[in-house]
Parts: sequence; C-alpha cells; structure tokens
Amino acid sequence: MKRLTFVITVLLLSSFMIPAQAAPTVVSVQREIDQLRTVATTKFESANETKIKIANLFRESRNLKSGQKAVQKKVDSSRKYLAKMAIEKYKQGGIGEGMALLFSKNPSRYLSDASALDILNRRYGEEVRIFTYSEQKLASSQLVIADKTTQLKAEQARLNAEVASAQNSLQRAEKILQSLKKSDRILLVKRENASQKKILKISKKYAQSYVGDNSRGSSALRFALRQIGDIYVWGGAGPTRWDCSGLTLRSFQISGVSLPHSAAVQFGYGKSVSYKSLKPGDLLFFGRPISHVSIYMGGGKMVQAPRAGKKVEVVPFTLMFGYKPFIGAKRI
Repeated sequence: MKRLTFVITVLLLSSFMIPAQAAPTVVSVQREIDQLRTVATTKFESANETKIKIANLFRESRNLKSGQKAVQKKVDSSRKYLAKMAIEKYKQGGIGEGMALLFSKNPSRYLSDASALDILNRRYGEEVRIFTYSEQKLASSQLVIADKTTQLKAEQARLNAEVASAQNSLQRAEKILQSLKKSDRILLVKRENASQKKILKISKKYAQSYVGDNSRGSSALRFALRQIGDIYVWGGAGPTRWDCSGLTLRSFQISGVSLPHSAAVQFGYGKSVSYKSLKPGDLLFFGRPISHVSIYMGGGKMVQAPRAGKKVEVVPFTLMFGYKPFIGAKRI
C-alpha cells in the first residue's frame, strides 16, 4: 500500500513539472538569424525612403529661404520708396488743396500741380498695396519655413531611429551567432556558405543565358545580372555594393531613367503591370509597407539584392518574398 502511494505521488508531481526546453539547433538558429537580418533590411529600406523625404524637405526649405530673401528685399525697397513719397507728398500738399487754390496767384499753374499731386497720390496708394502684400507674403513664408524646419527635424529623428533599430537587429543576429559553441558556429557558417555558393552558381548560369532585346527593361536587366555575386550593403548603389533599390536605381540609370533610392518611392514610377503580363525588366515590389524591389527576368525568375548577409542573386519569383507579399509590378 505504501509503495502504491509513493508511485501515485511521483506520477502526480511529474505531471506538474515543466519540461526542459530543447537546446536550439543550428537550423533554428539559422532561421532566427535570417529573420533578424531580413528585419534589419526592411528597416534600412524604410530609412532610404526617409532620406528622400529629408532631401525633398531640405530642397523646399532652401527654395523658400531664397524666395524669402527676394521678398524681404522688396519689402525694404518699398519701405524706402514710401518714405520718400510721403515726404514729397507732404511738401506738395502740406497746407491743404483747397487753401492752396484760394491763395494761388496762378490758378492754372496750381491745377497742373494738383494733377501731378493726384498722380503721386495714386502711385503712393499702389505702393502701399504692394508693400502690404509683400509683408504678408513674407510673414507667410516665415511660417512655412518654420513648419518645414519642424518636419525636417522630425524626419531626421525618424531616420536615426530606423537606422539604430536596423543596426540593433544585426547586432542581435551576430550575438546569437557568437553564443553558439564553436563547432555549431563553424557548421552554420559552412551551411550558409554552401547555400550561397549553390545559389550563385545557378544565378550565373541564368545570367549567362539571358539575351533579351534592345528595350529599356532588358538593358536594365542585363546590367543587374552583371552584378551577380556583389554583396548587399545598406545604401549601396554600386559599383560593387548594393541594396535592393540601389541596384534597380543604377540598372535603370544606365538605361537613361532616373529613379529614387527607395523601393517604396520607386513604386510611384512607371506603368502598372498585371502578374500575367510580366516581361523581363519589369520591377517587382514586395511588403506592406513596400520594403523590397527586384527585377523580373522571365521564366519565373527575378534578380535582386536580397538582404544583409547575402549577395546579388537570381531566385524564383513567388508571391511571397519571405514574409513580404508581392504588391505589384511596374514597367519603367
């Protein structure tokens, strides 16, 4: 009886014990590192868009300040001219027009002078209107510049936060990698290198087999395919380092088209193309919000600068790039 009670007690206690967590495998660690690098790349691409906003705001502010100087010059000029006209007006009509006519020895001469004074009055009134309008325009310009300056500071803070967050993700990935025991770390690096080598071998075959035509898209695609094997670096736009929008930017620049350095902003360019109507050279966009762009190669393939830790490659085009859904395609 005592033995039975002991067995039941042990069974009950074991049912409440928390099972020990299995040690992370090389595969699971690789998956987590890849995810962190993808997150970092997404944030870096968002930073690209923010950099464009900053550049636009800076340009707008500079133009506004230039215009403000011109308006300020007009206000100062009008102020001096009005002061001069006021003195002249006082000299010519200081005693009152009615009294001047009464005491005038030469009424005809006076009427001529009065006509000149009337013209002076009209010119004075017009100059007052110009001065008032210029001052209002100046005040409005100052408010707009102040608003743009506030926006500029906010976007700069956003950029700093995006870049810091992206770098933090990469640091976390590196920390996880370094936390592995040496044998597992070597195994992971070997697996990663082997996978990359296989992808690049296939990518180069695709690149060598592509012929294309003389269209703008084909020219851009040929340029992108020549970059197979170049490493991904945020902000990279050549000649040997690329991020996704930097690669598409430079590829189409060679074809005579100027695109911004941002996947999200590039989506606003060109003509929308349906999934079934894709042609080599069409841009493919992924993510909500958009954070990746590649170039369609044809045959269900695309060339891209994928993410941190990888190189320019040719991969199958699917409706999901990692966790990022396909959003649409544009023909430039």
